[in-house]
Amino acid sequence: GVYSVANSCRFNDDDSAYMHKTPGSGSNEKTWTLSFWYKRGVLSGSNQVVFSFAESGGSNPRGHIEFDTNFKLKIGSNPAGDWTNLLTDMVFRDVAAWYHIVVATDTTQGTEANRIKIYVNGTQLSDFSGTYWGENVDTGFNTAFQHTIGREENSDNNYLDGYLAEVCWIDGSALAATSFGEFDEDSPTI
Repeated sequence: GVYSVANSCRFNDDDSAYMHKTPGSGSNEKTWTLSFWYKRGVLSGSNQVVFSFAESGGSNPRGHIEFDTNFKLKIGSNPAGDWTNLLTDMVFRDVAAWYHIVVATDTTQGTEANRIKIYVNGTQLSDFSGTYWGENVDTGFNTAFQHTIGREENSDNNYLDGYLAEVCWIDGSALAATSFGEFDEDSPTI
């Protein structure tokens, strides 16, 4: 059987489409989870931003979860003015496939590799380049600043081109991929 992802949202970078919301107040910047289904629209030489935040009218603090120009997933922010970026070794080049991606963050963890965990289709990734957030660092995500899906906040470029479905933001918990999706006889992974 073929599984169909229902109710996806199509982002076309030529249309400059995006969604945004400014929370009424900030919340837990140390521990959070983002889960989403993603299907690439094009293979382009530009960054494809899935999720971002920025201080209104300013350049700091800000952060993003994006696919970079080499088709790797990059998570980064600069809440204290210095950028922290973590980049997967895995590349996302298949424009026909849906990827289930979970980014689970808990900077209260003493072990660096436990501060951010990335799952793709139910499997935790372990190969990265770049730097992890420091222990007990406020990441800047989950602040009262505007958060955006489909574009780099405070920028008129780096729009997403592709499909997103079941985008879930979890405040205060770093959850594994098993907290999302479902298993069935048609597919061995989430």
